[in-house]
Amino acid sequence: MPTCAAPAESPTEQVLAVERAFAKSMADRDLAAFSRHLSDEAIFFSGTTPLRGKAAVAQAWARFFDGAAAPFSWAPDQVEVLPSGTLALSTGPVLDATGKVIARFNSVWRLEAPGTWRIVFDKGSPPSPGPQP
Repeated sequence: MPTCAAPAESPTEQVLAVERAFAKSMADRDLAAFSRHLSDEAIFFSGTTPLRGKAAVAQAWARFFDGAAAPFSWAPDQVEVLPSGTLALSTGPVLDATGKVIARFNSVWRLEAPGTWRIVFDKGSPPSPGPQP
């Protein structure tokens, strides 16, 4: 599975597509596809010690790919891309297996080659409390 979208798409559309493909790797139980979306320099914040590097992230996340059903899912609801078109932030809800919102993901994607976006930073946060007055 490629880690890019069609070059004719805008950078925002490319990042939306690659984030959705990244999430689909979890739904499909495909750790290899998940790993292809990781930059070699990826840093995932998990607990008190960040996971550093593609291999460390893939190894730590392998447990989430055990079993027939995904333990959680995510989908982007906002993407912002720098005017240079080389760095992007994607964010959205994380849902447990029953569909309950349990967190919010925040991922930074880098354009590593023409049309090839890879995740460089990922950090979850508590779910948003909802609209404020």
